[in-house]
Amino acid sequence: MASRSWWRLTATAVLSLSLATPLAASPATAAPPPAAHHPATASAVRRDLPEPPPAEVVRKELDDLTVAAPHPMTGYSRSKFPHWVTQYGTCDTREVVLARDGQDVVRDEQCRAVSGIWYSAYDGKVATRPSTEVDIDHVVPLANGWRSGADEWTTAKRRQFANDLTNPQLIAVSASSNRQKGDQSPDQWAPPLRSYWCTYARAWTHVKFVYALNITEPEKAKLGEMLDTCPA
Repeated sequence: MASRSWWRLTATAVLSLSLATPLAASPATAAPPPAAHHPATASAVRRDLPEPPPAEVVRKELDDLTVAAPHPMTGYSRSKFPHWVTQYGTCDTREVVLARDGQDVVRDEQCRAVSGIWYSAYDGKVATRPSTEVDIDHVVPLANGWRSGADEWTTAKRRQFANDLTNPQLIAVSASSNRQKGDQSPDQWAPPLRSYWCTYARAWTHVKFVYALNITEPEKAKLGEMLDTCPA
């Protein structure tokens, strides 16, 4: 969406974060240098997860998804989705997303974000304390993935799903919005900012399409409603 181009990654960040395999370690030279520090009072620049396909493409993907009842949660554990794995050097998936989505991010010697500015697309909040105010949300939650077919996957595939930097699956948002969302599907929870519904529905649907996950009837109906908010 051209109108959101200012919210997308800079070419430098894309080159820094584009890994041949999201889960494979990259040479130390691939690690992006720490951003220069600026006062936290600077205006937050909104950044976002990888751009989902346009609405007209996503509508076709939505029609192709299998509608089915949720699988039982029997046997579910977050540990069956190994997440925040090392991406390069000492940087794990969480730290990569914090650096990608934040502005003026400063890291310590262990690659941990210690300061910066993060704009939460879900609720419009601006955060400056990454350890307490910012969460990395799985757009399609791990538990929802389990109920949608990931219960039948290998651990390796669940690991990929939980650390996917290529598709629009991971985004830095306010801790409060992430915890309000939990593992709920769009028919149960949608971003408080209605202006983000288009991007959210496109991201959710595309991730489910990429991973061939099921959806429920209410979920499909709500995603259609949210896609209706996209510009013509």
